[in-house]
Amino acid sequence: MFVLIWATLLFSVRDTGASVGRTPFSDERFCITLSEGEILAEAGLCVVIPCSFNTTYTFTPQHIVWYKCEPSKQKCGDSDIIFHTNKNNNKTQSGFKGRVSLLEPDVKWKNCSIIVNDLTESDSGLYQLRVNGYLNWKTEGFTFSPRATVSVKDLTQKPTVMIPLLTEGQQSTLSCTAPGFCSGSDPEISWTWRGAGEKDSHITGNITAFRTENLTTVTQRHSSTLTFNSSAEHHGTNVSCKVSFTNNITTEETVTLNVTYVKEVTVTGKTRVKEGETLILTCSVDSFPPSLIKWYTSSDRNMQNGTETNLQNDTLTDPRNETETFLQEKNKMDTLVISNMTTTNSGLYICIANHLNNTLVKKVDVTVTYMRKCVITGDTTVEEGDALNLTCSVESFPPSHITWTVLGSNTNLHTGPDTHLQNNTGSATLVIPNVTAEHSGQYICTAQHLNTTVATYADVTVTWISTVLKNSGCEVQSEVLTCVCISEGVPLPTITWPLLKNHTEYSVITTVSHHTVNSTVTLTVKDHSNTSVECVSSSQNGEVKANLIIRLKTPEQPAKSKMVLNIVSWLEVIIAFLIGVLFSTVLCCLAKKCHRKKQKSFRNLDETLEMVTSQDDPLIAAGQAVEDDQTYYQEASEGEEEAVAEEQADQAAPDLNGGPQDVEYASIDFSLLKTKNPRKAAKNQETTETEYAEIKKEVKEEIEDNGGEEGDVLEGKDEEVTIGDDEEIEQFVPEEEEGEDMAVYSNVKDIMGEI
Repeated sequence: MFVLIWATLLFSVRDTGASVGRTPFSDERFCITLSEGEILAEAGLCVVIPCSFNTTYTFTPQHIVWYKCEPSKQKCGDSDIIFHTNKNNNKTQSGFKGRVSLLEPDVKWKNCSIIVNDLTESDSGLYQLRVNGYLNWKTEGFTFSPRATVSVKDLTQKPTVMIPLLTEGQQSTLSCTAPGFCSGSDPEISWTWRGAGEKDSHITGNITAFRTENLTTVTQRHSSTLTFNSSAEHHGTNVSCKVSFTNNITTEETVTLNVTYVKEVTVTGKTRVKEGETLILTCSVDSFPPSLIKWYTSSDRNMQNGTETNLQNDTLTDPRNETETFLQEKNKMDTLVISNMTTTNSGLYICIANHLNNTLVKKVDVTVTYMRKCVITGDTTVEEGDALNLTCSVESFPPSHITWTVLGSNTNLHTGPDTHLQNNTGSATLVIPNVTAEHSGQYICTAQHLNTTVATYADVTVTWISTVLKNSGCEVQSEVLTCVCISEGVPLPTITWPLLKNHTEYSVITTVSHHTVNSTVTLTVKDHSNTSVECVSSSQNGEVKANLIIRLKTPEQPAKSKMVLNIVSWLEVIIAFLIGVLFSTVLCCLAKKCHRKKQKSFRNLDETLEMVTSQDDPLIAAGQAVEDDQTYYQEASEGEEEAVAEEQADQAAPDLNGGPQDVEYASIDFSLLKTKNPRKAAKNQETTETEYAEIKKEVKEEIEDNGGEEGDVLEGKDEEVTIGDDEEIEQFVPEEEEGEDMAVYSNVKDIMGEI
């Protein structure tokens, strides 16, 4: 028992950090052994002051007394007592009651070592021993002068936390042992859990237990356990064990939990890439400890025979474009990079993760999207009545959506009575039965592939046998034959004239409009006994012959007038009419003015000729008289005068309207002419131009000018004939015999010569 106590004493002293070296102190009757130097201790824990003594055989120890006094005191008194083995002694300081005890209660073993629990910094100081007993059967005591020095510092020792191997899904128990093996007050032990970046919190679903283990009669071990179900959420978190002693003295230990777990394999990255792009796939596994990750392709790994090829060991090279496939391995992940993807890189890719004794597999299907050029197959030239069959196909992945439209129309060609659209995967067939000329045009195939739209065109031509239109024909006029042949067809026909083989001189004019050809041939023929001309319209679909009937063209003036009237618009007719009226009015006014001016000019001239009338001359009507200076016209009666006036009005009306009148001429007896003034006549003869005078014999003699005014009567004894430059003067003489007229024209110069 003594050996056990001292072993415990030594362990406690080592645990508290105190020095175990001891130096004995002796005199004649007593000997004491105390620790050398300062005994170090920490607040909240306990301290052991090792001590042993020896006495003479005549002294019998009974009680042990410990004092704590100031260094200034030479001898400690009763007020300094902190421990007394005599239970009846009430002089022990209240602050030390229950905190100090002997390691060996039996004094006979002469072990005076004590343990002080629940230390505070105020417990630092000098401790002195006194042994009371009987010397020679008398009460005696001996106080040892050596003193033990104790120094109490702040608590630095931490709890001891024990963590077993934690596995996800299994129950685990953590233990926390308080520092020191003291038998003082039981400490309080608590557990807290702290996640990443979170505050402290208590672990849920746990079971805690506090346990005190008595090592000796004066030493104890205090501990706490924490039991919970481990999970991946606990991995990497911190668990703290906090021990609280009396006097608010605490200590804490924090540990990090490592839980063995493994999650599912995840693959990130686009599994669908365009041709030519780079494939980047990352395989990651959330696990502890980290898993070994490898990439495989479906051709590399054979699940049936267990053989496999590691992509990580072999670098794949595309010999065509010298692109490389490589892996980037990081903690918990493995990245597969394949540049310049092609359709051959499409397929199944496998990520395998090995974690301890577990193998996890993740498969992904990689597809390479691509789109080739749109191709239209089928005959774009079809004959009228046949079926149009066009197929638009696009090699792509995923398959493209293809639609057919016609240029000029945004409406898709759907299934209808005349149109059938067959849309298969990656292709669309357009079928139009019994096509007509209206189906000719540009057909558009549009392929929609993801976000890309591609269009291609096909020009569809519907051909038909050329025909000669009904408005073709020939006509001949003045030995000129003109033939027009109009033909329509697709492809555009060619018009030939077999008639031209026998002629060397001809002209051919050909015009083209859309699908119509107009050929006009013109040649000279002397014999147009033939009734028709042959026109030949030929194309690759065949030829058509037509006999054009020859018509004889006669000039038709009214027809031309109608054509002119049809060409000129009503507005142009009105404008032309107004301009004509205005122009005619201006001309009439100018003519009248000029006429009057010339008549006035001729009156002033000396007359060279004078016409003399005689009673026997038939030119003078009955009832008329000739005077020297003036000629008068008299009527036999008023009735006759009115009749003559009406007749003159009837005759003057056509003149006013500008209509033609029959010209009646009178016989002139030039023997009656005489010269009034030879000198002036000779003078006038020199300037007189050759002109003619027209003399008309009427029922009534009356001279009128062109303006409808009454003409001036030549007055004088001798009647004068005035000849104007640009005018004709008419003199009307009544006829002697009805229906007999005779006109005489005379040259002025000849007349002047005779005079």
